[in-house]
Amino acid sequence: MGATKVGAIAIGLAGALAASPAYAQSAGGGSDAEIALLKQQLKMLEQKLDKLQKQTNANTATAASANANAKAADAKAARVASANAAIPVKGPVAPSGVVVTLPNNRPTICTADEQNCVAITSRVHWDVGGYDYRPNTAATSPQKLDSGENLRRARIGIVGKFFGDWNYALIYDFGGSSDGFGGAAAGSLPGGGTSGVENAYLSYTGLKPFGGKMAIEAGIMDLLWTMDESTSSNDILFMERASAGIIAQNVAAGDFRSAIGTRWWNDQLWLGGYATGPTTGQIHSASSVTPAGSSEQYGAVVRVAGNPISGKDYSVHIGADAEWLVQPPRNQLTQAQTLTLSDRPELRIDPTTLISTGAIANVSGAQVYGVEAAATYGPFIAQGEYYWFNIDRTANTGLPPFGAPSLKFDGGYAQVGYVLTGENHAYNSSTASYGGIKPHDPFSLAGGGWGAWEIAGRVSQMNLNDQVGQAVGVAGGRQTVYTAALNWYVNNNVRFMLNYLHGDVAKQASATSPVDAGSKFDAVALRTQVAF
Repeated sequence: MGATKVGAIAIGLAGALAASPAYAQSAGGGSDAEIALLKQQLKMLEQKLDKLQKQTNANTATAASANANAKAADAKAARVASANAAIPVKGPVAPSGVVVTLPNNRPTICTADEQNCVAITSRVHWDVGGYDYRPNTAATSPQKLDSGENLRRARIGIVGKFFGDWNYALIYDFGGSSDGFGGAAAGSLPGGGTSGVENAYLSYTGLKPFGGKMAIEAGIMDLLWTMDESTSSNDILFMERASAGIIAQNVAAGDFRSAIGTRWWNDQLWLGGYATGPTTGQIHSASSVTPAGSSEQYGAVVRVAGNPISGKDYSVHIGADAEWLVQPPRNQLTQAQTLTLSDRPELRIDPTTLISTGAIANVSGAQVYGVEAAATYGPFIAQGEYYWFNIDRTANTGLPPFGAPSLKFDGGYAQVGYVLTGENHAYNSSTASYGGIKPHDPFSLAGGGWGAWEIAGRVSQMNLNDQVGQAVGVAGGRQTVYTAALNWYVNNNVRFMLNYLHGDVAKQASATSPVDAGSKFDAVALRTQVAF
């Protein structure tokens, strides 16, 4: 009860006491009983007033205690807030500007808008195999091929893009354990002559003229010249490409080649042209003695190809290729200007070549022209290419032979493949070639999948003989190879390839010697492939 209410009761009692004597007097001196009753009532009121006062005091104490407790709680809260303010508080996590993905198991980091990316890429091709090599006579060279293994490719690097339109790659190949005869001499490379920087280029794809796509690129790259070379080594039907194509590419195109140029494509047409230089690892020095320095070569390549007929389960591809070696490399010590055309017998367990022109002297230039065609129907694929070579020998080096006529060679291949499990080779318009197989049911013991299985066959021929019987002729040999293949695509990243080869090399000892120097061989090889 509040103090105001208590005060009101006290005033009321005082009024009652004041009125009582007056009432008694006006009553003419009323009875003593009435006076006693009034006194009794007054005493009861005093008792109630005393009780109310005690209750008021108790309520006041309780309120004061509650108020003190509230102030103490406020003070504690203030102290806690002050302490928390001194401790760094982790705010809400901001949305990340980086997206990490694994397309085809390739580790890739991109900005959220996917305009800037960097990815790790790698491939390992490890071959094991053996030869049954049979030289025709003692004049045949070599007399033996060595069985064994070859780490054919061991590449790792990065690929990516900046601001959506600038693409780049930097890839090193540690493979080629028996592709070449490396050593301790100056200029030798680890593992042989083909190991080194395989890709180091920059490409701009921001221009899209005539409703298609365009790439302007420069650096060290795999030139998309010929259909077989435009097909990734991860996707080719056989362990090695046909010899005719390899020899053609080695003139002024192929892997590890320095180049600058452009390509344009849409869904049905592909056009490309590049100026080319030497491959990586070449010793182009005016003062080197061991090995002898040489001037840089340069040339050019052009390719026109397309997919004019295509449907859900079928497609047709046609194309044409041209290559020019404008300036062959010149030995700075001897002034010799030479070109060698050669290849291994479509298997690289042993790096020895069976057909070779040797160093053709006084080469002033070379031209290679080719045609290509392919078709698919469901799981079936057929592909073939043919090349014609012309080697000019009019360079003024002061070395013989003088005034020798041009040399002409030719070669090609035809191949077919069939995917037993029903998958097909999809067409890639950006390279004008067919891609690899993506298994519908990747191999899995738990899931019951067995991957994709494919059989393939190829026949190839390369003729490096011309003007045989003349002193200025070349007897490089004619090689014919038949290859059968069984490919198991375990999943999108792992493949096993089994190849059987039968080869026949018709060759004479020299252009002027008819002594048989040919050979025959059979070979079996297995490749283990991992790529992402």
